Amino acid sequence: MLETSAEKPAPVRVISEALSEYINRLGLIWVEGEIAQLNDRAGSGMVYLRLRDPSVDMYLEVTCPRAVFKNVAPLTDNARVVIHSKVNFYTPTGRLSLNAKEIRQVGVGELLARLEALKKVLAAEGLFAEERKKKLPFLPNKVGLICGRASAAEKDVKENAKRRWPSVRFETREVAVQGADAVIQVSAALRELDADPEVDVIIITRGGGSFEDLLPFSDEGLVRLAASCKKPIVSAIGHEQDTPLLDLVADLRASTPTDAAKRVVPDIHEELIRIQQLRDRADRKINDLVVLEMTKIVSLLQRPVMKDPLVMVTSREEVIQGFRARTIASMSARLVRAYDEIEHTRARVRSLSPQATLDRGYSVIQKVDGTIVRSPQSLLRGERLTLRLAKGVAFATAEGESESAPKKGE
Repeated sequence: MLETSAEKPAPVRVISEALSEYINRLGLIWVEGEIAQLNDRAGSGMVYLRLRDPSVDMYLEVTCPRAVFKNVAPLTDNARVVIHSKVNFYTPTGRLSLNAKEIRQVGVGELLARLEALKKVLAAEGLFAEERKKKLPFLPNKVGLICGRASAAEKDVKENAKRRWPSVRFETREVAVQGADAVIQVSAALRELDADPEVDVIIITRGGGSFEDLLPFSDEGLVRLAASCKKPIVSAIGHEQDTPLLDLVADLRASTPTDAAKRVVPDIHEELIRIQQLRDRADRKINDLVVLEMTKIVSLLQRPVMKDPLVMVTSREEVIQGFRARTIASMSARLVRAYDEIEHTRARVRSLSPQATLDRGYSVIQKVDGTIVRSPQSLLRGERLTLRLAKGVAFATAEGESESAPKKGE
């Protein structure tokens, strides 16, 4: 292991040789990518390639012997290849490159097989499931549009959308829709529009093209990014027969850019007709309801009780008068009986009154101390007595007990 420090730094040659030794241990490797640049110098024994990763902006330099280069079909820029190579680190300049031993061009059949395998993997993860697809808004506040620079697809989408809804607004991102930078730029634009709070729906569109031209829209990274977006996505890639993987993960697949414009905004003329129809239905409903209520009112007014409203009172007057007469008679009878009872009670009370007894000739004899005399044996000769009569008081003196009591009537 190489050990260095600020006090004991390693010379450049030591670092360069250490890197070369480590890289040489890798041996032969297979690398896949797209040819971003091809430099075939006439008279040179080497052909120089610049190999690009299909999904991200990364490159590797490749040196290829002319004999190896001639063994493969004519290659052009953007061709997808697989290279069997040896990693080479050139110590004098510190340059890293691949030394090609064999080059294989990836054919359409092989690409289709890879896309089919990727399609099955993504489908198994549920990225194409219908239940995860989001519903498009009826009238979006702003439509995000990802398209090529000054492309016919952009013109088709905007013209058809404005023809259907003149006040529709677009947030447009013009990007590369084919070639080396397509995936990177489309992904960046998609992230930006998905984060924009004013954008309610996003359209990704481009015109038709070859199978290789549409490959960026089947990139796994782009497909997974589209699946994770919060905003609904409309895919309008190529023509009806073109079906990149982005179409399957999008919330709505439009056959053409024109079809995408028709799907994201309503037709103002159709909506005005629909509104007028609803207004007509509402007017008819209200008129029918008014007529029905008027009919009910007329029917009510024709009833006898409405023609002579006082009949409700007069029809009950006799009943009330009868109740009143019976009430008065009943109360009068009860009052007479009560008066007779009072008179009889008063007569009885008067007959039992001490004054009434005195009025009949009786008197009450009391001693000086107020004691009532009930027997002559309780009296003493010469004792003063008070005689309480019906109309006054008299005084007397006891003379003695009578030998015989007076008989009744004497």
